[in-house]
Amino acid sequence: MSASDGEIIALIPAYNEVRYIADVVKRTLAYAPVVVIDDGATDGTGAAAALAGAKVIAHAVNQGKGKALNTGFAYAVQRGVAAAITLDADGQHDPDEIPRFIEAFRAGKGDIIIGQRSFAQMPAKSQFGNRVGTRLLNWAMGQPVPDNQSGYRLLSRAVMAKVRPSSTRFEAEVEILLRAQIAGFKIAWVPIKTIYNDKKSHFKPVSDSVLFLKMVWRIWRARVRGKFD
Repeated sequence: MSASDGEIIALIPAYNEVRYIADVVKRTLAYAPVVVIDDGATDGTGAAAALAGAKVIAHAVNQGKGKALNTGFAYAVQRGVAAAITLDADGQHDPDEIPRFIEAFRAGKGDIIIGQRSFAQMPAKSQFGNRVGTRLLNWAMGQPVPDNQSGYRLLSRAVMAKVRPSSTRFEAEVEILLRAQIAGFKIAWVPIKTIYNDKKSHFKPVSDSVLFLKMVWRIWRARVRGKFD
């Protein structure tokens, strides 16, 4: 049996997403077992996820998306899965697209398969930020990275065992790409829908943009040195 055979699960980091989580879990269960990492939610997110059929791993307090991902990765590796698909808890990723990731992974296209959105379909503010961020990251990594902030991804067990972000917020997803690149893992892309709803984003424009710029600098330095600290 090859490394791409075997169980694939879904990991959903969630913080105060009780409005959306049950629907996301139920739709995702059509394709894979679901593990929700309740990152210290105070609105009943974890209970709603469990009632919808997910296994729930709870953080006592909010630790940030990077820590939630690490918790999910550790569980997936311990479980011995072939891979895990990460998707957001707020309904902005369509679970019906999960087969695209699985097909690409089974076909050996990559160790990480990332969902690529269309920037042209984003709100103007998000479109501008993503275009600028993509250009900066392309420069820092020395290779095209069409959608660096997409949290809709499949990661092989080998990637999850070796690549763990130290960042706690949104820049963690960029850090994962850099660590994977340095470790020699292959990154591939599949097209996904660009979905926005009326939920309030947890993204903090000033502080998170500063964190992203610091991450870009760390990535450029790490690529030059061949080591990420």
